[in-house]
Amino acid sequence: MNVLIVDDSAAMRMMVIKTLRQAGLNSHTFAQAADGALALEAIRKAPPDVVLCDWNMPNMTGIDLLTTLRAEGIKVKFGFITTETTTEMRTKAQAAGASFMVAKPFTVEAFQQALAPILK
Repeated sequence: MNVLIVDDSAAMRMMVIKTLRQAGLNSHTFAQAADGALALEAIRKAPPDVVLCDWNMPNMTGIDLLTTLRAEGIKVKFGFITTETTTEMRTKAQAAGASFMVAKPFTVEAFQQALAPILK
């Protein structure tokens, strides 16, 4: 499985990858993008199996990326990894087509639970 990690913090992207490997995703391929605009370009060229995206980023936010993908008919599986975990944000993410949200700070178990339905 190809996974695209989208976050404006390089350190956070590396933490996500490390945690995903600890969660058992050792054989998967991980790509990275520093914001939604760069992710959009990458997804248009070669859609990954799953996008794991921060909500707040410069140039294009995560929710803007998701709504753009859906408007273009790109149905890639999409989840948020974010501090934005209010009921309003969860509702907005779900309405836009997100499969899940993982709250920062995250755990191995949080990723296992969120990704279990996607990995089946």
